[in-house]
Amino acid sequence: METKPFIRNFAERHYRHFNSAVIADAASAYEACLDQGGKMMITLAGAMSTAELGRSLAEMIRQDKVHIISCTGANLEEDVMNLVAHDHYERVPHYRDLSPEEEQALLDRGLNRVTDTCIPEEEAFRRLEGVMVDLWKAAEIQGVRKFPHEFFYDALLGGQLDDAFQIDPADSWMHAAAEKGLPIVCPGWEDSTLGNIFAAHCMEGDVQPGTVKGGIEYMMQLADWYTRTTEETGQGVGFFQIGGGIAGDFPICVVPMLHQDLGRTGVPLWSYFCQVSDSTTSYGSYSGAVPNEKITWGKLGVETPRFIIESDATIVAPLFFGWLLDW
Repeated sequence: METKPFIRNFAERHYRHFNSAVIADAASAYEACLDQGGKMMITLAGAMSTAELGRSLAEMIRQDKVHIISCTGANLEEDVMNLVAHDHYERVPHYRDLSPEEEQALLDRGLNRVTDTCIPEEEAFRRLEGVMVDLWKAAEIQGVRKFPHEFFYDALLGGQLDDAFQIDPADSWMHAAAEKGLPIVCPGWEDSTLGNIFAAHCMEGDVQPGTVKGGIEYMMQLADWYTRTTEETGQGVGFFQIGGGIAGDFPICVVPMLHQDLGRTGVPLWSYFCQVSDSTTSYGSYSGAVPNEKITWGKLGVETPRFIIESDATIVAPLFFGWLLDW
């Protein structure tokens, strides 16, 4: 008698209703898209990298269950920071009870808090700064312009950080993405620690702003990738959104842009949509908008499989990925 993988079996037995039931439904539909030869985008908002989502997402990348990622600049860099500075992170389980004075004490020690986890200034931010500044300067001398994620790929594949690894690189989604050459879209990269550092070095005259490509060029690259990919597969790309914000809002707009602004009306809509979020629409939140609203924007169609899991992504995403990975 065949035994089902643990997470899939657990979900089928216990996740029968409400938000939990959607996990199995959405995972089954995700799997169906892949089985039909489709491709999938995953978008990362919030602090998913600091939540160490790489422990499951990296394997999703290695097993070719995700084909492009859109993420915030914070998620791009914080996965690598965790890779090289993990031993210096500090967890603050009582973060809800911290006084302003205790928060100041953390700052004085060079610790920047993300909910219950403190990222060390010197070991994380400054260690990456040294490597990235050298890469930015070298690119400028060579007259080469690159996207933010490409500089990270250069650092990871070039070995500049190898001696600093403090976790198994198999648990780093950025390391897996670099090895795979995975396409990444990182809109609003300027709103990140490395983006701020880059701006500071531009102001000091060390590098020029144009050395790092920006959001418009990311959209242009995404438009070409989407058009080419859908031509090759004959279907749309699936869209799995973790959280809200620019990581999801930016790339999903590529389809109406292709249709309405470029006249590529034969390009298919997104072929699948699932969002894991606890945002709601009651205050006009776009991030919490129900999937049907996206039909009116020319992003999804009436027949598009649509799911929303209103829950904590740090709990749901590893379960969802584990379901797909047969864990």
